Amino acid sequence: MDSRPSVPPGVNEQSTDVELFFAIEQKQLKALNFLYNRYGKLVYTIAFRVINNVEEAEDITQEVFLKLWQKSSIYKPDRGSLSSFLVMLTRSRSIDRVRSRKSHHQRLQRWEADHHPQSLHNSPLERATLKERARLVKEAITQLSEAERKVLENAYYNGLSQSEIAQQTDVPLGTVKSRSRQALKKLRAILKHQL
Repeated sequence: MDSRPSVPPGVNEQSTDVELFFAIEQKQLKALNFLYNRYGKLVYTIAFRVINNVEEAEDITQEVFLKLWQKSSIYKPDRGSLSSFLVMLTRSRSIDRVRSRKSHHQRLQRWEADHHPQSLHNSPLERATLKERARLVKEAITQLSEAERKVLENAYYNGLSQSEIAQQTDVPLGTVKSRSRQALKKLRAILKHQL
């Protein structure tokens, strides 16, 4: 027999967290709105403290509540309060985002190291080789679609995050990510035998 409390047909702002959660499990959007009003600021504040970026903190806030809506089974009411769970999920997502950002920055630095002359003290042969590699990369980039080219240029030349690119170009974040992956894949294929 199910030991869960019955969910009132009309949850409201005074409903407990558990009542709201069970209503969310039954896909009552109103319950998600009440929960967001109750904990949205807390989730945003934690995300911002970890990430220190307004747009990314807003993204994470949306991700946390969307995750709860789409996959409510990730929270178990008998293992702790919903607020504690949201705090833990937010911290985890935020730390993942910081790690991802660092990883992206390291990839960018490696890419720049591979494709840009670092020192004027290189031998003439090294400088010529680096210039030739840079020329080949620029030429390869012109073979990408305009959308793919813009994503790479914004990421690698302008230093924008994928979230910033999505916001600036008014393109969904998922589309930006897939264009970036596709563009890098194409570049690798184009440059495979040239570098």
